[in-house]
Parts: sequence; structure tokens; C-alpha cells
Amino acid sequence: MGTARGIVGAREVGMAQSTNTTPNTGARRRSQRVLMQVAVRIRGNDAQGHKIEEETETLAINAHGALVLLGAKLISGAKVMLQHKKTQEEHECHVAFLGPVRAGKAEIGLEFTAPHPTFWRVAFPPEDWTPRHPEARTASNRGEKDKASDKVPVPEKIVDK
Repeated sequence: MGTARGIVGAREVGMAQSTNTTPNTGARRRSQRVLMQVAVRIRGNDAQGHKIEEETETLAINAHGALVLLGAKLISGAKVMLQHKKTQEEHECHVAFLGPVRAGKAEIGLEFTAPHPTFWRVAFPPEDWTPRHPEARTASNRGEKDKASDKVPVPEKIVDK
């Protein structure tokens, strides 16, 4: 079956029709998401075919792409260029997810069209990792006093060292 597209409000959405798939297909992630703000630039064409260039920050990243907030209206499957502002590295992505709109900006899931495991300059945890994993760094492991040992630090923005 094909993909149906429509406009809801002022937002372009894609509604995928299911084909012969097994239960839970797509439910498992290929890599863990990390909530991290990374400054990025998105370039491409909007839903009306007009050129767009927008600077934003990621909401979450993983080895296969990112979740960003964009004011530009994009359609599912659209090709865009994603540039890491700090490193200037740039790669092609496609719109894999169209999420809710907040404050005039839509959550957009971008997926690299080819693997780029080092694009974000972070090491992603393995698929079976959880915050309770024995190797998870905690505040007490870093030498900070009087912190609960079961708390996991929030990732910080990428900085040059």
C-alpha cells in the first residue's frame, strides 16, 4: 500500500498504511536516544517547494538521526541537509517522523540517509542499557557529595576540550 498525505491545521502530516508486517515492527529502536541539545542548521525545501534554511537545536539524538523543532512545514520523506553547527559537518537526511506542533514549531524526526555513527561526537549506550545499568555514571561516581546514587546525569551540550 502507498502513503497518504494530508494537511491537518497548518501542519503537513503523513499517515502510513500498514503492509504485511510482524507485530512490534518499528517498535524497537536501532540505537538509544540521548536527550541532548546540539545546535544544527536544516536546509531543504518546505511542503510548498520553497527553499528553507533554519537554525535550531536538537531535542534528542541517536546514532541514526535526531528529533528537532522546526517552524518550516515539511512532508514525510522529504530530503533535507542537516549540519552540525559546531563541526560544520553536514549530511543528507529524510523526514521520518512528523510530530505535534508547539509554539508554532513542529517536532520533526530526521533520519540519516546513510549511516554516520560519529556525526554527534558522542558514544551511544548499547540497546540493552538502562539508567539502572551497573556501568551508568552517577553523581556519586563523579565525586560529588550527598547525591543519590541512583540518579543519572543529564547529558550536557557538546563542548570542545
